[in-house]
Formats: sequence, C-alpha cells, structure tokens
Amino acid sequence: MYNDIKNLLPDNILFFDEPLKKHSTFRIGGSADLLVAPQTEEQLEVLFKYINDNAVRYVVIGNGSNLLFRDEGFRGIVVKLGSEFSGISASECAGGMLLSAKAGTLLSKLAFFAAENSLTGLEFAAGIPGNVGGAVLMNAGAYDGEIAFVLKESRFFDTKNLCFGIKTYDEHDFSYRHSSYQDDGLIILSATFILKTGDKEEIFSKIKDLNNRRTSKQPLEFPSAGSTFKRPEGYFAGKLIEDSGLKGYCKGGAMVSEKHCGFVINTGDATCEDVLCVIKYVQDTVFEKFGVNLETEVKIIEA
Repeated sequence: MYNDIKNLLPDNILFFDEPLKKHSTFRIGGSADLLVAPQTEEQLEVLFKYINDNAVRYVVIGNGSNLLFRDEGFRGIVVKLGSEFSGISASECAGGMLLSAKAGTLLSKLAFFAAENSLTGLEFAAGIPGNVGGAVLMNAGAYDGEIAFVLKESRFFDTKNLCFGIKTYDEHDFSYRHSSYQDDGLIILSATFILKTGDKEEIFSKIKDLNNRRTSKQPLEFPSAGSTFKRPEGYFAGKLIEDSGLKGYCKGGAMVSEKHCGFVINTGDATCEDVLCVIKYVQDTVFEKFGVNLETEVKIIEA
C-alpha cells in the first residue's frame, strides 16, 4: 500500500507501519499505515497532491500532546511536520518585539526564548507540552493566559488548493480551546506573536512559580494528554470529578489521577479502550450527580 509514494518523496521521511504510541504523550495507539514527516514546503505540496489525487484518508498531528489514538492504529496517512519546520526568529515592533515560530517548535522552547530576551506574555506556556502549531489550533492556555492574548497572525498551507496564505488575528475566531483551524482543515506552518519588554528576573520568576504549581498539582510523572476535560462554565472539571468520588477510579491501565482528578492517566499499560471507558464513566457519573456535561479536551483519532 502507498508504494507509489516512494517515487515522489524521499525514503527518510516515509515511515510505514509506524507505532503511533511513539507520537502521543499518552503513549497509546496502534500503528499507522504510513507516517510522513515532510521537511520542506515543496514536499508538503507533493504529499497533498498525492493525497488529493488518490482520495487518501489522512490526519495531521503535532507533538501529540492532546491526542488519543485507537488501539487499531490509523488506516491512512499520518502527516507530522518534520524537524525543519521548527525554529524561532525575532524582530522589533512598536512597544515590544515580534517572535515568529515555525509550527513544529515546542511551545516551552518559545516561552524560554522569550524569557531569555526579556519578553513577557508567554510565561503561561512554559510548561505546556505541545508545539506552536497545536497551541494555535487549540488556543492553548493555562493560569489565566492563552495564545489568543499574544498572537498577531499565522501562516498556513491549504491542503485542497495546494497554496499558502496568512490568517490575521480576527480570522482565527478564537474562543476557549478553539480556533478556526479546527473547522477549515488548513495546516498551520508558523505563527507570529506580539510580546512586550519586561524584567527578565520577574519573567523567569513567574515561569518558575507556574511550573512549580504544575509539578505539585499535576500528575506529570505519568503519560497523559493533559487535562482530559474542558472546563465547564461555572465549574472546575477536576473538582466535579473528585466530588463525585472518582479519584483513583480505574479501568485496566487507565486511571483518574489521584493527584488531579481532571487528568486521566496511563499507569503503564493502558489501551485506548481503557481510557475511553474511564472517560465515559466519569462523564455519566458527573452528569448523574451534578447535571453537568463534561466535554473532552483530548481529541480521539478514529482508526
């Protein structure tokens, strides 16, 4: 299957029968038929011409920090931007600096780059495990900060028309854990952020404080996809789950974290089905006790 793609793209970016647990912070998932890691925009164009011409099923992933792959893997092509789609550049602007980061750049790396250059606004992002592309896609946030507060614009690839473009701030249609990229299927290639000049020591002090809070309150020692559920309006998901008596509830290798009930964790050998069973039980129990619907923040990739 897909043998003809070998004539179009170099072998070193093609990974057949690739285990998807290697590409998810949950460390769960079967194998993909093919994972392609384009290193150039030209390779991206060639790949999607092939996908379009052959009506191939595909999914685009980033760092895999908010994904859950099925145990059966993925029947189709998984697209993951290669290492060349990573990097940061800076330029001056009125009142501060513009930081441009390629989509594959780790968000934490961008936050620390900003701090080293005495730029404030990304402190909240220093402990978020995703990359820049995923962060813009999801309007990632933590501790009263979010991408929407600092983004200027982003550059994208249109997979259908095989062309490139730029989204202005308003075109992102940001809301809680949402951007227009979730609806239009465009691939984020880079993003530009507006940051203000601040005191370097104060910036690093804030990062240290936030990361200490994360370490003390979140089960970072276990594989997970971060917060499993979106914050319901007027409530906190973790408190609702704890008040429902579900701390430590488990099914197979999946468990509601005893450290933070908003996290479903992989204790070592969890399957996707284990995680989904825990999620469903938590949702049903919380709704029965409090009448609140918990929506998942983690994205389930169907086989």
